[in-house]
Amino acid sequence: MNGLPRLGLYIHIPFCERKCPYCDFNTYAGLESLYQATVEALIAEMNRWADLLAGRTLSTIFVGGGTPTVLSSRQLEYLFDGVRRTFRVAEDAEITCEANPGAVDREKFSVLRALGVNRLSMGVQSFQADELRLLGRIHSAEDARVAYDMARRAGFDNINLDFIFGLPHQRAKAWSQTLEEALSLQPEHLSLYSLIVEPDTPFFHWVKSGKLAAPDEDLSAALYEMAMERLAEAGYLHYEISNWARRASAADPESETPHFACRHNLIYWRNEDYLGVGPGAHSHLRMTEDGSRIEKRWGNVRPVRSYVRRVWEGEVLAEFAEDISPRLAMGESMMLGLRLVREGVRLDRFAALHGCSPAEVFENELRQLNAAGLLTLDAERIRLSARGVLFGNQVFLQFLPEA
Repeated sequence: MNGLPRLGLYIHIPFCERKCPYCDFNTYAGLESLYQATVEALIAEMNRWADLLAGRTLSTIFVGGGTPTVLSSRQLEYLFDGVRRTFRVAEDAEITCEANPGAVDREKFSVLRALGVNRLSMGVQSFQADELRLLGRIHSAEDARVAYDMARRAGFDNINLDFIFGLPHQRAKAWSQTLEEALSLQPEHLSLYSLIVEPDTPFFHWVKSGKLAAPDEDLSAALYEMAMERLAEAGYLHYEISNWARRASAADPESETPHFACRHNLIYWRNEDYLGVGPGAHSHLRMTEDGSRIEKRWGNVRPVRSYVRRVWEGEVLAEFAEDISPRLAMGESMMLGLRLVREGVRLDRFAALHGCSPAEVFENELRQLNAAGLLTLDAERIRLSARGVLFGNQVFLQFLPEA
């Protein structure tokens, strides 16, 4: 095997049984007639990359959406077979599939496990009935518990559960109960996201019209701090701003990257290479053209029918594309790396990517943020301070070039 770096593959399944009112992802309900055509187009898009990426090995695969488990077992089998026929997959690859507790059954979990999926990510969002109704989820708290049990029975020993906090008028007691319910299940990984009201979603229009109260930033911060404290007590390591993971065992030492950290998302946070296929999927690759290394980012066309048509007619799939300047690339490495609250921006990794140290480019920013108590710096890395974690977005902006 040559020395080319490994990369991650993201596969976007743009289908849901029902679109949640807070969601602005590129997903659609009621398009069952396009499932098979989309799976075939996904494989055809991957084939476009077969020659260019022939020397690369997939270290991670992430099948997301949407709800990938709305696909039939046969369609899932066809998709995974297509991946392995197209790319070299590492023997120890992390292979994740997202699942909605309301759109799975025991047979589907068993199929995924047989196909090599070794990490499951389930969008539970809440264990409170009123919050699930507000969020438009199609499952109940009991559905989530049953789905989790079925996943364990199917052989999954690496499960992530997603939750949302900071809902309008959310009670601290309700959030505490959701956390306790989640911890009682002992998942390997937890992702907790503050509610963001995205433009052009039903939530946005409800808030604008006064039908729904806007999220309270102070409440969200309080619930976040509550979660940090409780999950630390339970032995989960807070390794990224919104993500917690367990160690492999209690005997393992605490490291900057816990055993059950999501390896695919680490590719994003470390500003490494990934290929995204599917409607609206984004990619980031470092390429060589005429002897010069060029960093590129692009995103596919979003509508499903347009995507499928373009694939089969041999048209360009990218809806936008950009060459990333060295200055922007370095700023993004800082912004993304600082999300890793334990690892931070490692100076050796930054130098390997960019050929210089952060201090050579961001001397003023680092000095000011350190003086404000928002960053900590040592001989190996730059990290957010405990206070900086609470003001991460303001910190990140300091490293991005002005528009």
